[in-house]
Order: sequence, then structure tokens, then C-alpha cells
Amino acid sequence: MRSLNAAFRQFVPLLLIAAVMAVVAGAEALGCPNCKDAVNTSDPEGLNVARGYFYSILLMLAMPFTLVGSFGAYVWREMRRQKAAAADGETQEHSAP
Repeated sequence: MRSLNAAFRQFVPLLLIAAVMAVVAGAEALGCPNCKDAVNTSDPEGLNVARGYFYSILLMLAMPFTLVGSFGAYVWREMRRQKAAAADGETQEHSAP
């Protein structure tokens, strides 16, 4: 029990440092999506930059759904393939003399 308390006391400062770093990094990350609004869209180059931000945001929003959907489709296809193989195996067992 004594060694557990010592280990916990050594772990607490590291946990506090990690929490402070996460809060500081989170405050910086909140400003990033607003970069698109800060770009001047009246000039053509600024309009292209704003369009680039728009498409990158769409890509980041679509990626989790794409990954989960493709993994789900793969699992569904493999399950269908296994069911078909099991059904073929049963018909071959019944037809064997």
C-alpha cells in the first residue's frame, strides 16, 4: 500500500502538467477555424484561399464517415461471403453419397 501511495504522488505532478498543456494547446486550436473568415475574399487570391479552407473542412468532416462506412461495407461483404460458403458447404454435404 505504501508503494502505491508513492507511485501516485509521483504521477500527480505529471498529470497536472499534461492537463495544463492540454488546456493551453486547446486555446490555440480554437482560433484555427476562424482563419477562413480572416481572409479577404474581395481579391482573387484570397477567394482561392477561402475556397481551399472550405474544401479542407469538408474533407475533414467527411473522412470519419468514409472510414466507418468502408469498414462497415467490408465487414458486411465478408459476412455475406462466409454465409454463402457455409450454405455451399451444407448443400455439398447433403448431396454427397
